[in-house]
Amino acid sequence: MHVAGRIEDYALIGDMQTAALVCRDGTVDWLCLPRFDSHAIFAGLLGTEDHGFWRLGPAHAPEEQPPAASRRRYRGDSLILESEWDTPRGTVRVTDFMPPRDGAPQLIRIVEGVSGRVQMTSALRMRFSYGRVVPWVRRHEGRTVAVAGPDSVWFDTDCQTYGKDLTTYADFTVAPGERIAFTVSWEPSHKQPPALPEPEQSLEATEEFWRDWVDQCTYHGPYREAVVRSLITLKALTYAPTGGIVAAPTTSLPEEIGGVRNWDYRYTWLRDAAITLSSLLRTGYREEARAWREWLLRAVAGDPENLQIMYGIAGERELGEAELDWLPGYENSAPVRVGNGAAHQLQLDVYGEVTEALHLAHMTGLSRNDYASLLQLKLIRYLETHWNQPDEGIWEVRGPRRHFVHSKVMAWVAVDRTIKLIESGDADGPLEKWRELRDDIHRDVCEKGYDQERNTFTQSYGSKELDASLLLIPQMGFLPPDDKRVIGTIEAIQRELSTSDGFILRYPTSGEHAGVDGLEGDEGAFLACSFWMADDLAMIGRVDEARKLFERLLALRNDLGLLAEEWDPRLQRQVGNFPQAFSHVPLIDTALRLTASGAYGG
Repeated sequence: MHVAGRIEDYALIGDMQTAALVCRDGTVDWLCLPRFDSHAIFAGLLGTEDHGFWRLGPAHAPEEQPPAASRRRYRGDSLILESEWDTPRGTVRVTDFMPPRDGAPQLIRIVEGVSGRVQMTSALRMRFSYGRVVPWVRRHEGRTVAVAGPDSVWFDTDCQTYGKDLTTYADFTVAPGERIAFTVSWEPSHKQPPALPEPEQSLEATEEFWRDWVDQCTYHGPYREAVVRSLITLKALTYAPTGGIVAAPTTSLPEEIGGVRNWDYRYTWLRDAAITLSSLLRTGYREEARAWREWLLRAVAGDPENLQIMYGIAGERELGEAELDWLPGYENSAPVRVGNGAAHQLQLDVYGEVTEALHLAHMTGLSRNDYASLLQLKLIRYLETHWNQPDEGIWEVRGPRRHFVHSKVMAWVAVDRTIKLIESGDADGPLEKWRELRDDIHRDVCEKGYDQERNTFTQSYGSKELDASLLLIPQMGFLPPDDKRVIGTIEAIQRELSTSDGFILRYPTSGEHAGVDGLEGDEGAFLACSFWMADDLAMIGRVDEARKLFERLLALRNDLGLLAEEWDPRLQRQVGNFPQAFSHVPLIDTALRLTASGAYGG
């Protein structure tokens, strides 16, 4: 009996249109087909084996937990997972991957005998609609097909299979040098069956794809292994047909084990996508930047006054939130949510992140797009009359709107970068008027968002709470790093928002400040904020301290180099959706900064 592992027990494989999570014991517990945001056919991650899984590994007694792999790794700089088990009878390897698709999506698993003779079992339990629907499973011309409503999933292998307990099994023995392949493919149920898979050719093509892609990376510093793995992860979170970038491939992995802070991250947040774009641009990936800019222009589609903070991966606007009450949740962390009700929040900082991304694309020589410049001008015209409104802020609070300092700072960034665009001669706009607007926003923040007695900026106007997003003030150029208010803010956050092991919380969620975000419960240290702290420490000259914090953050990655959204200092484990773009992007940024400063060990 398999139960879901710790979040860090999972590996990511994907084809740039969807992704699967594979546990250490060889169980695929999460897979949505055909897109990231489609219904899951394996939802055991958020429930039990009854909600769908595919286990492939050494045979074991039914009442026992399947054995974990003795070791696992990605094959070089790729998204091809290799897991090996050492058993009393020999050693076996399973290679899992999803080939970048030009037809039906495929999950391919190849079993290879390394030594001895190992008894193996494949157990495939397909459940559609997030584990709620049992499909009709039948044989068709030597293939196994599961059908329910609009979906069909095809299972191909040369092994003999049989059905038992609404599960498709294959029991077999593998000897040294033997290779046995298993493939799951998806196709709309009204269409002809997908082509027969060609596992070995697909493996070769997938390895070549990743090798060629990684060769474009321009970073060759001391943290290359961590940076490249993060870049591969970000590429895996990109929806190739449109250029949209999901925040994570999962929903409802909890920010607090057993808690209610469970959200669906399988959408494109403008903020997350914009910072992802900046990291890709700074490491040589211009094609992804170009595709994302085109996605942005289509998603906004001439309506910047109604800019959403997030969209579907093809630019969809309606992301209605619902709860799946038949799923008990990861380690009983309910509710399980799909969709995201925050899509229509007002978050003024998004205007700054989008404008900063467009500015960086322009500065790095991405070919000019007149509509992108027009969009930038429209965004500023909107901010002219809306920047001084309260909003829900970067953390998407579900309590009352506030005048969040970070939102105002990013409104300033939007105006500042647009002024630079006009000054470069690549756009026309009311330069003097917008210079006055930039000064007005700056003055407003410094007067209303700064606590003189404590020498720190605060979370919102008139509040005493701190907020880790304030760490972005020097990184965005709002104030220079050596400004006493910047240094005071960094030191205040270190004092008041550090966990016992020195990582950074987003903002207070317990004690007298409970409820500032309108939610029950607590959460872990937000990994992006901890990377921001390392950045800031380097910027103010405390580079040795920055390096030590960065390397402690690297140590939180799982054995495959992956990070979730948060770290629970009490349970000493990763929490939140996984893997998380918003954690891997600042990892790259901090590595670049520390490399530039020469602040690295060894």
